[in-house]
Amino acid sequence: MTSPSSRRTYEYATVPLITHATKAILDTWGEDGWELVQVVPGPNPEQLVAYLKRERA
Repeated sequence: MTSPSSRRTYEYATVPLITHATKAILDTWGEDGWELVQVVPGPNPEQLVAYLKRERA
């Protein structure tokens, strides 16, 4: 059983993605330790929204 003090915790971010720059945007966030969780449609057809997470320090 895991004790509460050793339990992993995460922080989350939502990031707008422009379809022609998706890889560059995700690579930049990935370099900072963020992991992609999901991509969903954005407010218009040219935009997506990425949900990311990373473990808290």
